[in-house]
Amino acid sequence: MIPTLIAFGLVAGRWWRSCLAVAAVGWPVLLVTTDVKAMGPGLLAAAGLAVANTGLGVLAHQGIQRLVRKLRRVSSSYSDTRSR
Repeated sequence: MIPTLIAFGLVAGRWWRSCLAVAAVGWPVLLVTTDVKAMGPGLLAAAGLAVANTGLGVLAHQGIQRLVRKLRRVSSSYSDTRSR
């Protein structure tokens, strides 16, 4: 299920605070409701791992977003100098 959380971070990475909060609460709730894990201290570890995996997706999203913005800025400044 690690790829699911990373994909969630990639898709919802723009709203990173909400994304991490949903992962911290939603993943343990999902584990309990589907009877994969019982209530106990292991859920805290599951929540931590969910936040870590979602955080990787968020970091990738933010990095790609910054790269695209930088490339757009360079491209637009290049086209501005070419049109003069």
